[in-house]
Amino acid sequence: MPVPDPTARPGAPRPGAPTLGPPSPGRGDPPRRTTRPNVPTLEDGTFDLIGVGAGPSNLALAIAVEERAAEPAGVRARFLERSARFGWHRDMLLDDTTMQVSFLKDLVTLRNPTSDFSFLSFLHARARLVDFINHKTLFPLREEFHDYLSWVAARVADQIRYDHEVLAVRPVRSGRGGPDGRGAITELEVLARRGDATAVSARTRNLVLGTGLVPRLPDGVTASNRIWHNAHMLTRLQDLDPVAPGRFVVVGAGQSAAEVTAYLHDRYPDTEVCAVFSRFGYSPADDSPFANRVFDPEAVEEFYAAPADVKRMILDYHGNTNYSVVDLELIQDLYHRAYREKVLGRHRLHCFNVSRVADVVEGPDGLSVDIVSMTTGQKTQLTADAIVFCTGYDPVDPAALLGNLVGHCRRDLDGRYRVQRDYRLETSPELQVGIYLQGGTEHSHGLTSSLLSNIAIRAGEILDSVSRRTRSLVG
Repeated sequence: MPVPDPTARPGAPRPGAPTLGPPSPGRGDPPRRTTRPNVPTLEDGTFDLIGVGAGPSNLALAIAVEERAAEPAGVRARFLERSARFGWHRDMLLDDTTMQVSFLKDLVTLRNPTSDFSFLSFLHARARLVDFINHKTLFPLREEFHDYLSWVAARVADQIRYDHEVLAVRPVRSGRGGPDGRGAITELEVLARRGDATAVSARTRNLVLGTGLVPRLPDGVTASNRIWHNAHMLTRLQDLDPVAPGRFVVVGAGQSAAEVTAYLHDRYPDTEVCAVFSRFGYSPADDSPFANRVFDPEAVEEFYAAPADVKRMILDYHGNTNYSVVDLELIQDLYHRAYREKVLGRHRLHCFNVSRVADVVEGPDGLSVDIVSMTTGQKTQLTADAIVFCTGYDPVDPAALLGNLVGHCRRDLDGRYRVQRDYRLETSPELQVGIYLQGGTEHSHGLTSSLLSNIAIRAGEILDSVSRRTRSLVG
């Protein structure tokens, strides 16, 4: 089963982040090409591509840019990342957790099997290639794959500007063409804030949004030092009192929930762990060979061309390859733990199945958690030191960055962005800049939208499109 591909800390604006400079030109304003006063440029000239975020998706794109740099179709690119250094799911790098996707679906191999940016090249560089082969596995430790991603990030570091938080994107008009003679939008001005609070700007002909996913908490739940999403787990555990917690509550039925439950059960041998989920039990992920074809590059083509009702059918049929499912080996391990404790008469792992958390009240010394059975309505009230919500992620809405430019982006009858086959937003003729999405395209491109499975192929397709568009714009 593939794993999510959110960037650890994407270069998108934080909620409520201020914008820089005056509003973008209105319909009555004259064309303007100059950068706003008092905002220095990041670098001279116009980039062919600026990527927002430097997570795995944009790292794969940076590799493609690097490998084609010497070609006539090479592009000038920069990636802006708000974090001070590379990181990917750092708070879920749990002991002994492995990838759910083959190492061959790394950032480059499916696009270029001879690349020296592959996971195998990384192993060779770390003098572990033979050892890994002897291990006889397709699924490396998550910590090791993170090391691989960091190794790639270091090798393409000249393309990345860390500590640069993108705040807004503004149109730059050409002064020719366009409605009412105002000029078409042929470039974008990207406004960012460096870590030292200095504002900078950069021009680009194409924008790639690789801002990942944001953790989703249930409605009415507010995060705190005792209430958190699993995306922040290891950091939040450090914030707890040094005294071992008495009880954790873990909410969710997917892979992350099962991993968190097992990890807490191992890390705190005297602590109760209460798993709460709406199913009768954890459901196994369908990672069988035929089902995994839904993640093949060819499947993206078929899905994109399919009618809307067929798209919905495919997502319904194959949701159990990725959503709210768990590796069978981990399910069996958790069941063994629960059964062993039942035999020994010392219960630490408790499963509240077909149940939901109805209320969480935080007090000075802990939490009061109400769990309600969905079959009987019986309520169980627990005291807990912390509750972990493993409730998934949402894609970042491009509107957070694009501002008024969103008015140029076309939507379907369900209000979703219309995305072309090359992952480019479908826009009005007035907006001639390519805006590409790395994620948030499940409705148009299928289940691989936010996963590693197709990341290498997608990067190549986006770069091909950017190269074609750049030649047409500057040629």
